Amino acid sequence: MTSSSKRKEEVHVVNGGVKQPTWSKAISCKAVWDEKDEFLDVVYWFRQIIAVILGVIWGVAPLKGFLGIAIFCVINAGVLYVYFSSFQQVDEEEYGGTWELTKEGFMTSFALFLVVWIIFYTALHYD
Repeated sequence: MTSSSKRKEEVHVVNGGVKQPTWSKAISCKAVWDEKDEFLDVVYWFRQIIAVILGVIWGVAPLKGFLGIAIFCVINAGVLYVYFSSFQQVDEEEYGGTWELTKEGFMTSFALFLVVWIIFYTALHYD
């Protein structure tokens, strides 16, 4: 069996329905998440995307110090909280509570943010 035929089989799901791709569910309001890990992966990768975007913005706008870190933490946690509580409206208790979802992938996104921020700031503003 080839990999393309395996991929086509993965799209078709039980009960004669068609499985919606993960990223389609991620941008759909109130999507149904069949697997717990699937939603946690989406939260994780959204955090990484936010980290790269904010790192670039912080590096281009010469933001420095604790203020930049604090604003990143608030935006990162806030955006994801609004995403899973208002947009997706998932049951937080099913995933271990609000705190577990809020901190899912936070440290890796923080590290990525710092790397991107430092690279852009150094490239554009270092004398």
